[in-house]
Amino acid sequence: MINGMLAVAGADLYYEVRGAGPALLMISGAGGDAGYYAAVAEDLADAFTVITYDRRGNSRSTGRDGTPTTLDEQAADARAIIAALADGRALVFGSSAGAIIGLTLAARHPEVPAGLIAHEPPAVNVLPDGDPARAFFPDVAAAYAEGGGAAAGRRFAQGVRGEETYRWPDDLWKRFLGNQDHLFTAEWPALASFRPDEQALRSAPFPILLGAGSEDRDLYYARPSIEIARRIDAPWAEFPGIHMEYLRAPAPFAAAIRALATLLNWQATASPPSRRPPSCIP
Repeated sequence: MINGMLAVAGADLYYEVRGAGPALLMISGAGGDAGYYAAVAEDLADAFTVITYDRRGNSRSTGRDGTPTTLDEQAADARAIIAALADGRALVFGSSAGAIIGLTLAARHPEVPAGLIAHEPPAVNVLPDGDPARAFFPDVAAAYAEGGGAAAGRRFAQGVRGEETYRWPDDLWKRFLGNQDHLFTAEWPALASFRPDEQALRSAPFPILLGAGSEDRDLYYARPSIEIARRIDAPWAEFPGIHMEYLRAPAPFAAAIRALATLLNWQATASPPSRRPPSCIP
């Protein structure tokens, strides 16, 4: 593994690169830390050049200036990472908030992704009016206003299935705790207001795949993936386990990404290219 810092507009981004083969950028969710995917990246490094990074304002990256971070900024950061480390084009995997950023990247910079896997984007605004899940972001914001990062973090964790059934790496946990205030102040408003650009995603010149964990189907961060897939006419795939299965059981999660990313890479390099993965994916 090699690591380094990349200067972008308003921040220096910490990154890690493992392996060789087609480039695969992995975008992390809440907490924005490359360490979420360390074990998965090691598993995939025999087949892909796996790029992970700390999102701006999080962990070892800079850019925490007290102002809101927009999704356009997050997408521009991902684009800059791909330009610098992957010659401008890469497969993209994002989970949770990382999936929202991946969908924004796909819509704003369609020349960059060779394919996108969006795992459990908590895009609750695509759910019907009155759906209880749409209260998630306001509820956590209210918890932060009352009790700060610790209270908001507890409220957040209560809604994530499988938490406390596995151990976080100690260094990752320490960095995550240091990122909580940034998450609930600078990042929360943009995530709460996200709506996918359905027209741009439907017309994307690369394959897009949505997915969610087998244990998460009824939850607020899983159901939007099914609705977005329906709206943009993209396939949906079931992943193993829970929201953060990449920490609980990285080997089977990596195996799922390996299969899907290989199919998307094949689709992206086929002649002529097609935006849809093979129909064998459910």
